[in-house]
Amino acid sequence: MPDFDQGKAYVPQEEVFFDDGREVELLHFVYGKADIDQIRGNPSKVLQAIDDFGRTKKYLMNVGEDKGKIVCNLIAEVKPQTMVVLPSAESASAWLIMSLERNPEFGAVISSLVDLAGLGDVVKVEIGSSDASIKRLHDAGQLKHIDLMFLDHYKPAYKTDLKLAEELKLVTPGSVLAADNVIKPGNPPYLEYVRASVEQKRKWLEQPNGDGTNPDERVGHKHINQYARRGESTALNASPGNPNLVYDSKLNHSFEPTGDPDAIEITRCTGEESG
Repeated sequence: MPDFDQGKAYVPQEEVFFDDGREVELLHFVYGKADIDQIRGNPSKVLQAIDDFGRTKKYLMNVGEDKGKIVCNLIAEVKPQTMVVLPSAESASAWLIMSLERNPEFGAVISSLVDLAGLGDVVKVEIGSSDASIKRLHDAGQLKHIDLMFLDHYKPAYKTDLKLAEELKLVTPGSVLAADNVIKPGNPPYLEYVRASVEQKRKWLEQPNGDGTNPDERVGHKHINQYARRGESTALNASPGNPNLVYDSKLNHSFEPTGDPDAIEITRCTGEESG
């Protein structure tokens, strides 16, 4: 594995997950606010209400203000016509154009909050595993190209979902990727891939069973087990991707809402070499 940033190795850290109904509690909290009429149709007030719940009631795995600024600045720069968001359940970034959520209960929560914010006409919430949703939307002609993709979902799927999007020609020169939690809990397989040369990716593709359907052992097992406990499949697609794509990838240091250090990896597809 290469050194990812000035000789520093990124070791996966364990991440805390919750499956105790707090997402439904969040809905009751938001809709029970005394100023609910002022919140309706106001995305910023909806986000503020979500933050209030996280601060005063129960912790939420949301992006937070520090990372939110990075993502918002990136959106302003790229001005994407199509943005795909692969969120954790309470990701504040779920307001953006196409949000993919594998858990139907979490998806219902997101849809309700999106409608409350008045964004139902511009945000599509798709229920199902991320790879199946990407393939389904592509095959239906609803997803033709990804200008900006924010990855904040099942950590082992960061790399495999990117490779699927490459194979389907959804990610091409000009596409931009933003991957959250690359330090905490960490995602060495994804960082290794987006920072690799075309030559290296071609060599990996030639290796038999080089990319199987099992999660990479370098990604935290607690994260994998949390999905398995909910009865959700942890299998991954085995797309070959497009090793000829050239990426320029850089780490953007940031902080979790808890104050813990983390980073977002911003990756730009800058070209494609001939095969």
